Amino acid sequence: MGILNLTPDSFSDGGKFNNEKSALKHAGKLLQDGAEILDVGPQSTRPNAEFLSAEEEINRIGNIISLIKKEFPQALISLDTFYAETVKFGFNEGIDLINDISGGQYDAEMFETAAHTKLPYILMHVNPSYKTMHDKTGFEDITLEVNRYFSRKAKELLEKGVNDIILDPGFGFGKTVEDQMKMIHEVDYLGFERFPLLIGISRKSFIYKPLGKLPLDINEETQKLHMKVLEQGAKILRVHDVAETKETLTQFLRKK
Repeated sequence: MGILNLTPDSFSDGGKFNNEKSALKHAGKLLQDGAEILDVGPQSTRPNAEFLSAEEEINRIGNIISLIKKEFPQALISLDTFYAETVKFGFNEGIDLINDISGGQYDAEMFETAAHTKLPYILMHVNPSYKTMHDKTGFEDITLEVNRYFSRKAKELLEKGVNDIILDPGFGFGKTVEDQMKMIHEVDYLGFERFPLLIGISRKSFIYKPLGKLPLDINEETQKLHMKVLEQGAKILRVHDVAETKETLTQFLRKK
């Protein structure tokens, strides 16, 4: 899954792809480098990011989804939003997956909307409100906490009629460095092996800050962690650096 941020304020590529021409060009590069899914994000969820309404998200997306679909019909598009209204708009434009970082907690209509679309839904572990999204909670056992959350939320989704669920443990959201390293080592315990697991660690601070590096300078370390989570059963990697990750995937498949 290649990341296509349409935001002016994302932490590592802000402002680069937030017009139609540059977004289309970057979408093409991501696909050429080996991405199978494009994750279109109209709103940054980094700490202290600008907060947008659903209407502002929709205005920012504009025609980009339909243009990508027309230019690259083979591409699967996931829409990174926590608003039901944005999902409805994206569904009409032709998206293939819903990537909701909030687990339905920031918009009460999200699960009903996901059920109506019948699209695959990415369920991420996160704190229960937008304001506390990045608060470090201090979990006694992060793996146990994430699995309890997945169990509760997946049950709710299944009852609503959402049957195609992908689990995301939420790296970078309200977890300590120690929590996140524990999750890296315990990926094979996450998610009950019932649903596919998505891992998004690309350019995350729990990797680069302890090393005293910048987000763009940790590709080698990130690929080692990608290999580790693939060996434990991860099915989707959400990344900025697609070509390098494709090489890691190729190496992983050779070892199998």
